[in-house]
Amino acid sequence: MKKRQIDTVLLAVILSLVAFGVMMISSVSVYESYQLTSSMANHGLLPEPTNSFYLWRHIWRVVIAVPICFLMIYFPINIWKKSALVLFVVSLLLLIALFLPGVGANYGTSTSWINLPFMPSLQPAEFVKLALIFYLAVWMEKRQELVQSLQYGFVPFTILLSSVVILLAMQPDFGSVLVISVIAASMFFAAGGSIVHIFGGGFLAALIAYPIIMSKEYIRNRFMAFLDPSFDPLNVSFQIKQALIAVGSGGLFGAGFGKSIQKFGYLPEVQGDTIFAAAAEELGFIRITFLIVAFLIIAYRGFGIANRAPSRFTMLVAIGITSWFTFQAIINIGVNLALLPLTGLTLPFVSYGGSSLIANMMGAGVLLNISRYAQEKTHITHRRRVRGTHYAQPRYRR
Repeated sequence: MKKRQIDTVLLAVILSLVAFGVMMISSVSVYESYQLTSSMANHGLLPEPTNSFYLWRHIWRVVIAVPICFLMIYFPINIWKKSALVLFVVSLLLLIALFLPGVGANYGTSTSWINLPFMPSLQPAEFVKLALIFYLAVWMEKRQELVQSLQYGFVPFTILLSSVVILLAMQPDFGSVLVISVIAASMFFAAGGSIVHIFGGGFLAALIAYPIIMSKEYIRNRFMAFLDPSFDPLNVSFQIKQALIAVGSGGLFGAGFGKSIQKFGYLPEVQGDTIFAAAAEELGFIRITFLIVAFLIIAYRGFGIANRAPSRFTMLVAIGITSWFTFQAIINIGVNLALLPLTGLTLPFVSYGGSSLIANMMGAGVLLNISRYAQEKTHITHRRRVRGTHYAQPRYRR
């Protein structure tokens, strides 16, 4: 494969989002930092409170994540292909480890973090996204002529996806379930899978999952808050209500950098899940629009890289990574605008969170790596075609 220059536009947009995240965390996290470090100081863990606790932790994570991104740009893609099964199995073992006593840590309503003594906390769900993308790309490449089949394509695909989805749902982490399902469905369709199978399987999964999901009181409350933001505004709908207040208070031009009111204890997880709302309050509608444009550029450039990818494996990996960034951003922004129910997902490249940032930058590096080998003209629609109009059947000896 002939090497070309990496997609500099995509790289510039991603690094700009990371820089934007650092800038916004420096502003919106001051109150939460002071509250946390005040408690730590009272317990003798710190000499005095500080309002930059989250900022410095995030900067250190950026210092780690950015070099990892550049390492991924020049890391041989073929190694990821060869080790895809191992990475996928390891990611499943990490998800299983969450349920071991003394390993999994609770945060809010879910057990999503591995928290061991003398080790940084780890959120396996962030890394399983990339591992699943690699393995699905290998799996679909090998089943090129079977993927359109219900029996030999969609059913095995569903079983494979369920191995991850069930472990995530048990935490429960339904936001990650939704993102991973969309990633897998996008790759399956690009590989030549039937759109009828995808929608039919999604509808059936929704029917099966509905009574299980709605049996959780906090999930029912989230749907109630989504349907009616005025429902129990001091409890169930508090986050959505405060996010809408923040966005509305920003107006066209914003209150000004550092002048958010909602960050002072009103917006939960202001440096994480609701950073978009706080940014909208400070920057206003016109300037926050550039953030949305940045993710549109990522989607355009990412799918363009997939369209020109040199092999079926790299095409599917590019589709998966681009779908990951794009759809997770849509969910996060949609939640902050009360267009979607609360999920607890971070805004890629922007939100506070070590596992999220490092996993995002790894995925970005792989996508930029694929761009180095992108061909002049290739069409995904052509790659979806298989020989003839029928899928191949397994052959048996007589």
